[in-house]
Amino acid sequence: MHAALEAAGYSTPTPIQAETIDAALAGRDVIGTAQTGTGKTAAFVIPIVERLRSAPGTERHRTALILAPTRELAEQTHQWALRLGCGLRAALVVGGVAYGPQINALRNRPSIIVATPGRLVDHLDRGTLALQDLRILVLDEADRMLDMGFKPQLDRIMRALPSAPTPRQTLLFSATLPPDLGTLARMHLHNPVRVDVDRLAQPPRRATQDVYLVDHTNKTPLLLSLVEQSAGTMLVFTRTKHRTDRLARTLRNAGHAVQRLHADRSQSQRREALEGFRGGRYRILVATDIAARGIDVADIQRVINYDLPHTVEDYVHRVGRTARAGADGHATSFAAPEERGQLHAIERHIGRPLPRQPHDAAPATRPAAPPHAKEVPYGQRRHVTALRSRALGHAARHRRARQG
Repeated sequence: MHAALEAAGYSTPTPIQAETIDAALAGRDVIGTAQTGTGKTAAFVIPIVERLRSAPGTERHRTALILAPTRELAEQTHQWALRLGCGLRAALVVGGVAYGPQINALRNRPSIIVATPGRLVDHLDRGTLALQDLRILVLDEADRMLDMGFKPQLDRIMRALPSAPTPRQTLLFSATLPPDLGTLARMHLHNPVRVDVDRLAQPPRRATQDVYLVDHTNKTPLLLSLVEQSAGTMLVFTRTKHRTDRLARTLRNAGHAVQRLHADRSQSQRREALEGFRGGRYRILVATDIAARGIDVADIQRVINYDLPHTVEDYVHRVGRTARAGADGHATSFAAPEERGQLHAIERHIGRPLPRQPHDAAPATRPAAPPHAKEVPYGQRRHVTALRSRALGHAARHRRARQG
């Protein structure tokens, strides 16, 4: 393990690692409150590997299951399981790809399974996976899983776990602890150790933050202008999949190397987008919040919030994609009039107003209707049409009479 940690560049544990690893190594259940990017993946992968490797001979075929809300986060966690696993087999079970390779990997009895809830339930229902050997369960970004509607799948998975008196360790990590997650924790965790690290996390100190107050119709011209004026890689966050597609198409038509990332794209498309962005093939990545969970790309120069997020936690997560590993970064937000409430919530959280940036985009105005224009109720339209036709007929006959 020491060699694996050195190869991964670990020398000093982060706060979440320092407070979690010892308790997890002792077999205790843990509730860890920490944001993405605080090193929590290693905080549970390290004790999982150590506990599985040190198990007595009769327990050598026991497994650990790590659940993550998105494919990208699951893939990232799987890579860490391989890097720190000291030779333990690890299987990745996510949607958007064929079942065959996953079934083969599960038949090889992996020590660590990293999965998204939906695809894991599919395997349980197909009978291609059983969890009777599971001894360690990790719920990573548990609040996000509930936000995404995975509560039925989590309940199904919990029912498939070995029942008492079979020992099971559960590690739960979350940025927040909403009431439904607290209920889940009380039902399935036994006397857990509580670790609160950066519960009210702040954006990275080295990330410059600012905002443009702009009407929604002028956001795209402003984005194109900033892309032209700025250098380096950009991660653009949007609220919807449709808007992600539209913005990526607009940027591509303007001559920029861009790719998009959202939940409707296949796993191979999402992987290609991330690898292309990480490798420099694409300068700009346009993504939704859900798909962007787990993005781990170094040296993103600028994050642009095309749409403001609904929660402060999502804002912190977005800004945290830049200014990583001690580098400088820049986070810019666009705030339309209907988004001012979200902007004020962000400013209350960070304790200061975001600097307002001037821009040349003029407020969009809708052309005024002519003074005589009036909406006609649907039920009156046929009557109005008949009157208009009758009037036109009278006028035509009058013209013919004058001409005759």
